[in-house]
Amino acid sequence: MTRALVAITGASGGIYGVALVHRLLASDVEVDVVMSPTAKLVLKLEHDLTGDPLGYLTDAEGRRPALLDVGNLAARPASGSSAPDAMIVAPCSMGTAARIAAGTSETLIGRAADVMMKERRPLVIVPRETPLSTLHLRTLTTLSELGVHVVPAMPAFYTKPTTLDDMIAFVIDRAIQAAGLPIPMRHEWRAPGNASP
Repeated sequence: MTRALVAITGASGGIYGVALVHRLLASDVEVDVVMSPTAKLVLKLEHDLTGDPLGYLTDAEGRRPALLDVGNLAARPASGSSAPDAMIVAPCSMGTAARIAAGTSETLIGRAADVMMKERRPLVIVPRETPLSTLHLRTLTTLSELGVHVVPAMPAFYTKPTTLDDMIAFVIDRAIQAAGLPIPMRHEWRAPGNASP
């Protein structure tokens, strides 16, 4: 079974991470989740999500991820011998991006990202910040040069989204695609007048 690690950090847009977990679970992917303390605060402030994160990370069918402690550097994603097939950080704060680029490995998020890079496995970050400073752009360039896929939280409008969920779905599907996971996109580009892919 395919295994993915989802890291949810304290950038605005924690709902991207929650929706990503639900999408992966619905696609029969084994999901580990690690959340920063600030991510939990942001989800409370932006979406009134409180209490045990497994409550809102469990999908409508009752499937749930494994929730890992951000301070547990002995968890399985911290070792190259038990690294997941892919890791997606959604949303990725610019502080987290900088720490990943610097390789500080202070928390399980940073250490797992470091493992993914050293093992040459797919690592995707979904930065959610605007405007981007020159320092942010340099950090993202460094990560790209290190082989990290940078998928900004920028929804498309050619899909004619009608709900916030549509816009979120586009971004997380692009992140899944960048991670190389075998899950089809829900909103592919279609040339005008062409209904087929």
